[in-house]
Amino acid sequence: MALSRNIELALLVVALACTSVATAQGMSKEDYRAAKGRIDAEYKESEAGCGRLDENLRDVCREEAKSKQKIAMAELEYNRTGNPADANKLALAKADGAYAVAKEKCDHRSGADKKLCLKEAQAARTKAVADAQAARKAEDARRDVAEEKREAEYGLAKAKCDALPVDSRSACLAAAKARYGKS
Repeated sequence: MALSRNIELALLVVALACTSVATAQGMSKEDYRAAKGRIDAEYKESEAGCGRLDENLRDVCREEAKSKQKIAMAELEYNRTGNPADANKLALAKADGAYAVAKEKCDHRSGADKKLCLKEAQAARTKAVADAQAARKAEDARRDVAEEKREAEYGLAKAKCDALPVDSRSACLAAAKARYGKS
């Protein structure tokens, strides 16, 4: 089924988005506003192009345009902040967008075929959301482990400093605090 392939592709995109680490932190307000303007212009252009299509194709086209806009905005926000919560919002926007488009594609069907199509779309969304949550939990676990390691290394450095003579101990402690981000 073509729908299943579209759903699988959407899941792959969500998985890749969850593992993406590249960010453009430090984006200026002007760059951010310009990017938002481009996203809005692309949406309006895409939406306008949908007007010449017939019935369900027009609805699918409009849903695709809306989904692309929401995904682009979530991606922009994630690129601006680099915040893991925004990465999760991006993954959810992709899952919701793929679901909305798939659901709209099911509208031209009827009976059991439509019901099956909608169930496939919902299952794909559920899987994508679960993948996003798993990626978020994995990132949280990595961050927790890194913090525990940093604390252990700081404790070791502090113990080494305490073993030094009094006159060099304070400089050693200051260096350890600076190295491990302690105040």
